[in-house]
Amino acid sequence: MSKHLQRDLNQIERSLSQQASVVEQMVQTAYRGLRERCLGTAAEILAQESDLNASEVRIEEECLETLALHQPVAIDLRRTATAIKINSDLERIGDLALNLAERTEALAEHPDVPIPAGLEQMVVRALSMLHDAHRAFVTLDVDLAHSVCRRDDEVDAINREVIQEIIAAMEKRPDQSAGYLHLFSASRIVERIGDHATNISEDVIYLVEGVITRHRWATYKIA
Repeated sequence: MSKHLQRDLNQIERSLSQQASVVEQMVQTAYRGLRERCLGTAAEILAQESDLNASEVRIEEECLETLALHQPVAIDLRRTATAIKINSDLERIGDLALNLAERTEALAEHPDVPIPAGLEQMVVRALSMLHDAHRAFVTLDVDLAHSVCRRDDEVDAINREVIQEIIAAMEKRPDQSAGYLHLFSASRIVERIGDHATNISEDVIYLVEGVITRHRWATYKIA
């Protein structure tokens, strides 16, 4: 590997780590809004989103430039491909954090609609998955990446329980259906954050081992 390629890949990965830290903060802000049922969190996240989007475009351009200039192979090609994919997942998580804050603020119009305990549990778990996926990427910790993937099933299970609880509540209080629909949407958003954290962890596994693990029924070894 040339020193110039090494320098460029290291810079891309540093930028990705910074991007991941910003995204974690955005999800934490959305969680604060949910926990405290307060207004203003969507505006906080929106203020960060334009910078996040600009960084996402810049990182992608740097990755494409690296492919064009250095034509990396083997592990260096995996590093570049992984960076492109993780960059996209982080940008999407930022969007979801904003969506969650918007749903939370909409709930302010429905003070009689309680927030299910399971929904808060989901956010805590999704945040933990995101943090550990970030750490797995920085440290190339495959065991930690696998742990994040396994925890996605737990978030999915809680999501199903929350949805069932919301549907039951709507049947009992149809006059509050609008509020419960915001909760339904929020639960789905959190579940998707967990999915994207899982995607990042799967990309770490691919980066280190050259194994694509997206589909549990088929594992492919990349030479």
